[in-house]
Amino acid sequence: MNFGTKEFTLLSDEQIIGSHKIDVIERLGGKCAISDFAMLLGGYECSNFIEDDSSLKGRTTFWWTRSSNGNGNVRTVDYNGDINWACAGHRFDAVRPVLPFSSISDISPNGVRGRDGILEVEYGEYPQYAVDANLGRTLDREFASGRLKKTGKTYTTDSRLLDDKESFKARKHHEYEYNGKKYVKVKYFGTEFSHFKLSNGETYLNGDEVWVEVAPIKWLVDEKSRLMLSKTCLASGIRICNHGQYKGDFERSEVYMFLNTYFAKDITPAVVHEMIPEEDEVEETSTQISESEEEQKRAKKIRNSYGLNLEQVSEEEIIRGAIESGVAVFLHGPSSEGKSSRVKQIDPTCEIIYLRNATQESLNGKSVYNQETGEMIDIKPSWLRKLEEKCEKEPDRFHIVFFDEITNALPSIQGIAFNIVLDREVNGVWKLPENARIVASGNDMKESLAANQLAEPLFNRFAHVYIKTTTESWLKWASEHNIHPAIYSYIAYTGGKALRSKYDGIKPNADPRKWEMASKMLYATGRPEMLRALVGEDITKEFIVFCYQQVITLEDVINGNYTKRDIQELNTAERYATTMGLSVVDDTNLEKVRKFVGNLGAEFVAIFDAMWIHGDETRLERLAEVILAEMSGGIVHNGR
Repeated sequence: MNFGTKEFTLLSDEQIIGSHKIDVIERLGGKCAISDFAMLLGGYECSNFIEDDSSLKGRTTFWWTRSSNGNGNVRTVDYNGDINWACAGHRFDAVRPVLPFSSISDISPNGVRGRDGILEVEYGEYPQYAVDANLGRTLDREFASGRLKKTGKTYTTDSRLLDDKESFKARKHHEYEYNGKKYVKVKYFGTEFSHFKLSNGETYLNGDEVWVEVAPIKWLVDEKSRLMLSKTCLASGIRICNHGQYKGDFERSEVYMFLNTYFAKDITPAVVHEMIPEEDEVEETSTQISESEEEQKRAKKIRNSYGLNLEQVSEEEIIRGAIESGVAVFLHGPSSEGKSSRVKQIDPTCEIIYLRNATQESLNGKSVYNQETGEMIDIKPSWLRKLEEKCEKEPDRFHIVFFDEITNALPSIQGIAFNIVLDREVNGVWKLPENARIVASGNDMKESLAANQLAEPLFNRFAHVYIKTTTESWLKWASEHNIHPAIYSYIAYTGGKALRSKYDGIKPNADPRKWEMASKMLYATGRPEMLRALVGEDITKEFIVFCYQQVITLEDVINGNYTKRDIQELNTAERYATTMGLSVVDDTNLEKVRKFVGNLGAEFVAIFDAMWIHGDETRLERLAEVILAEMSGGIVHNGR
């Protein structure tokens, strides 16, 4: 078999019963247990069991192969482990992924051997088994109260009913964190049975919602054919293609698209799970999916009578929303979190006033005596004059006056700022232009010894956004701002652990702003040892060790400056480091670089995809377009 593409696939019937039968199937047979998650998605619940497990977790099921039966249908493996067949348009059969095992020696230390001698390893994570009833009730209470937090990660499945003749339609399941573990909430739909029992011993009815724990995926390694097969059927509810139309061209199937567009990304743990406050959600249910278009519109109106957009919003979207609506907005967070850069992204020419150093005259203007008239003349502060000029020159856009470090200002200066925010008026004389907007920022008292408490009336005049730079958001920013590739790769390689270090007031510490400075120093000098003056000695030593690794750089890949031997000589850590560095690639070179990453192993393609997307829906769509192009031989039919 040719696994040169290094992508997820399924076994063929020959690998199960034919001349290319793999060792794992020879020793363990074709029976395969099904996870609760796959059952909730519509997989068969059978009364047979795998040989070494008679518990509810050991129940077997039907699972897809990638072989055609020659009549437009698909070879499957039944609950007894025998080859059977099913209609290509069915969605009951489960998905048992196969992945080329690119380097047995590198991953073996992470694995164990069973009594049958089969090597078993863990790679990736996925929702698998339902929690017990008590934990389920606890999670329901936490969810209902709004205390259960999203991690920011989702798992994608097919939203179609089991008898639906339409093609794959993505359905996302949000991941939540509770007491250090992760869970998804899944609504059972689409089966012909009225009730079913999961591995926790609980019986559920159609439409019930079930909490499923996210756990490491166990893989069985076939060392002769150098591939690994999931120990359990992990997903279901996904068809191969239309009824009777399968010709064995698996790379064009919906299961292949699911595995390599969604599953490959979903099993990769997020670099950092950002805690996002829960919002009201509107999710598709089986009832909604089966309704006619007119019924769906009516149901949608009932669920959302006011026609509002109930989706989650980012910090940047809140900032923009406040600016557009004329509401003053306050950005909280430590000094290294990039508050001013967020404002400059919205208005690059914003008028910045550093209130920590401001005086009453610089903020409020001054009055001077006119000897000729004997009157006092009010003179505008320079920031107001500049703001007025910009607002008059460009009346159709908003211009921001940014009060930076307002919490570090003296109470008297805060009082002047309060009057400007409250009345949009300076010194009781000059009104701010209609298209002027106010943004302020500052450190909370727990974050800065120089911070003062913000007066309550002033606090209540702002919309408040609490800025926290996650590893994922920093890497996305770094990829767009020419941060040195060695630094980008190192932060990604450490999973964000090196992004910050504790400040003790004695030695330098790392933070997002320091790494930006370190990038400039590294570009200018090319000497990593100098970074100890910015991020401290310990992190600098680790960074230098990282730089000693053999990697193939983005420039090398784009220019073809590497050989097959260079790739073969990379160990697992170096392949990971190479993948991290390549994930900074721009859209223009995406296809070329992603194809190269395939040479490192399919597991690294999954990592690359997740890193390149950075949670950006636009990038996800672009990546899906690239994958579809690969599936169709390089041609994408998108109407352009």
